[in-house]
Amino acid sequence: MTLERTAERLEALGHITRLEIYRLLVRAGNDGLAVGDLQERVGIPLSTLSHHLRKLVQVDLVTQERRGTTLICRANYDTMRAVLSFMTEECCADAKGCKAA
Repeated sequence: MTLERTAERLEALGHITRLEIYRLLVRAGNDGLAVGDLQERVGIPLSTLSHHLRKLVQVDLVTQERRGTTLICRANYDTMRAVLSFMTEECCADAKGCKAA
């Protein structure tokens, strides 16, 4: 993963509403949540939710699957793990006498 791609993903999560949406999806597990359920839980207009979901999908933090007329959203756990790994894999790499936690 590149520094630029990690920055894009962290930027997407830097908005409180997107972070709340992503947290709900992470908590939902592999079943994900329907857009209608997300809208109800977050309490924002559908157009606003769509805007935030589009940003999370663009940076590959969220995937979507259509089931009939229902759009299911899921957290992309592989991407989440890649971002976290990128942030921690070189922990203390340049510090003298420091051991990574």
